[in-house]
Amino acid sequence: MTGCQQAFNMIELEAARCARELDIPPCPALLARFDEEFHAAQPDLHRLAALIGTDIGLSATLIKTVNSPFYGLAKKATSIEQALWILGLRTSANLVGGLLLRRAFPANINAAMTAFWERSMQIAGLAAAIAARLKNIDKSEAHTYVLFRDCGMLVMLRKYPHYAGIMEQSAKIPGAQLTRLEDTQFRFNHARVACALARSWFLSEPLCAAILHHHDFALAEKNALAAQLPNPKLLAFGLLAEQIAALHANQGLCPDWIGAERFVLATLGIGADDIVELTEELLGVAA
Repeated sequence: MTGCQQAFNMIELEAARCARELDIPPCPALLARFDEEFHAAQPDLHRLAALIGTDIGLSATLIKTVNSPFYGLAKKATSIEQALWILGLRTSANLVGGLLLRRAFPANINAAMTAFWERSMQIAGLAAAIAARLKNIDKSEAHTYVLFRDCGMLVMLRKYPHYAGIMEQSAKIPGAQLTRLEDTQFRFNHARVACALARSWFLSEPLCAAILHHHDFALAEKNALAAQLPNPKLLAFGLLAEQIAALHANQGLCPDWIGAERFVLATLGIGADDIVELTEELLGVAA
């Protein structure tokens, strides 16, 4: 059994405790039905469109998002069914999941939640733009990963108001140190909680694995983790997007960057000069 499989087994064992003690939002019924139809022998776009159409707010947001510069579509969608056809089922499922995640944790609840979404949406916007410029990175998958990887923080903040203090430190200390601090103070860490939520919301296993391990760069650098992940590129990609966002904000190097730079460059097949070019080219994106 691989380390990744063992970690997933641990998450399964923790799932009930997470749901009971942290009140993880259950998978929205609409997303569960979408996933059921998605995995049918012959998925029906008309049924999926009708399903999404039962939620007026989600329908409007979906079409607005699909037609935004973010996706850069040459042909604009005028209906839910057309949007699904243009994007494809997997991309549509990722988009719907991301939209419902923001609804589950509204930005206007408190200052910490607002700050979290401002930063996450900035990084997610950059992620889409970066993915469009790199090889073998799915733009929708990358965007969904960046949105969901830290969602465990939102769960913990809702349960523990004083967790806001931890969130303030999260961009200043290495991820491994952060998760140890969380485990010590709360008996949970945001990576495990986020993975539990992502799995219950039917995200794909490669996405869930990347979410679970998104701070395990020390293992990744030694290739102890990368060989076990279904898609180690997501792990590398997330840190790249975070680093470019930090450079745009004149914040210097991310705490994890120094130890994981070689892993990121090798995994994505890019060089340091490429990062400089990307950073300059993307100035103004998701600002």
